[in-house]
Amino acid sequence: MSINPEGRAWVYGDNIDTDQLAPIHSYKNREAEEGCKFCLEALDPDFAGAVEVGDIFVAGANMGIGSSREQAPLHLKLLGIRAVLAKSFARIFYRNTLNFGVPALVCADVDRINAGDTLRIDPLRGQVANLSTGETLTCEPLPEHLMEMIAAGGLMAHLRKKFKQEV
Repeated sequence: MSINPEGRAWVYGDNIDTDQLAPIHSYKNREAEEGCKFCLEALDPDFAGAVEVGDIFVAGANMGIGSSREQAPLHLKLLGIRAVLAKSFARIFYRNTLNFGVPALVCADVDRINAGDTLRIDPLRGQVANLSTGETLTCEPLPEHLMEMIAAGGLMAHLRKKFKQEV
């Protein structure tokens, strides 16, 4: 997975909650790869079938509010989302997203991004280049240690690599 994702923007508003991203019937008695097909079905029934590997999820304030179910960011990752931008995040969703190896960036100006815009993100510099408009937005950069974890594929992959090196 690229640590500088580039892809098409999927733009949604405020208060996208974990129940929308991972409805209970999407993961109860299902494997995650099957359950992700129900991601956002109540808000955007076409999302799960149309999102492509490399795409970028853009939301307003309170991204990932609701329950702490980690299936929500996992579904986004399995569908191909390679970065999440939002004005603000629910704390647990934010950390779960990073733990799955997907950059989650706070960007105050996400309302300047339109659905379908092509974005290139530099998480270390805290920059979002909108290749469709030519505009560059700033966001809160991710620290190098988190980017190392993301580059490794997420927390578990990072820990496996780290402990293997120490043995």
